[in-house]
Amino acid sequence: MDWNGVVIDDEQVQCDAYREVMKPHGVELTNEMYYERMGMNDRVFVASVFEAAGMNADEATIDEVVAGKTEKWRESVQKNVPLFEGVENFIAKTANEMELGIVSMAKREEIDLILDLAGLGKYFSVILSAEDISTYKPDPACYREGFRQIDLARVAKGHLPMVHADCLVIEDSPAGVKAGKAADLPVLAVANTVSADELRAAGADSVAKDLNDWFPDSLRRVF
Repeated sequence: MDWNGVVIDDEQVQCDAYREVMKPHGVELTNEMYYERMGMNDRVFVASVFEAAGMNADEATIDEVVAGKTEKWRESVQKNVPLFEGVENFIAKTANEMELGIVSMAKREEIDLILDLAGLGKYFSVILSAEDISTYKPDPACYREGFRQIDLARVAKGHLPMVHADCLVIEDSPAGVKAGKAADLPVLAVANTVSADELRAAGADSVAKDLNDWFPDSLRRVF
């Protein structure tokens, strides 16, 4: 599972936090600028936005902006953890029958904070964050490594090794869908952030309006 836009409804929280910390640097971040860069990790995102504004961001500036964004994001989500409605139930019922992992370009500290606040950490065997992968979506490296690690977790519990068709990617962005497909994995896209048409155009095998409508059996039947 991807994280932002799939489990936690914080894309706009991230965008607003970035907008606030970039403004003193003379960068006016729009929603369009943010959403067209979905799938990037924080550092690549900041460098890309500064470049689009005709400015160069050195490493110190990137560090400052990313740290400032995380602090403002943390203040917001600690007041109200913005999980998508029903996603906790989807995770719990799916984890009863399937091995779950997170593959995200978010910082590990952000993922861990929400897992702790929401009590969801026990359901995930594998967590890959921005610190674990040197590239970013739509590059498939993240999902190739996610497949490898979740396969190892299953084998360690006595299961037979998986083939690619056994491992489902759940994504909300076109870049993430493309990464999953390029890793030769089936993809269920959830239309939380962009339209179903955009997700299908990116290559999604199926599109969900609400993950809580899906059960392990329905996932098996469709994929």
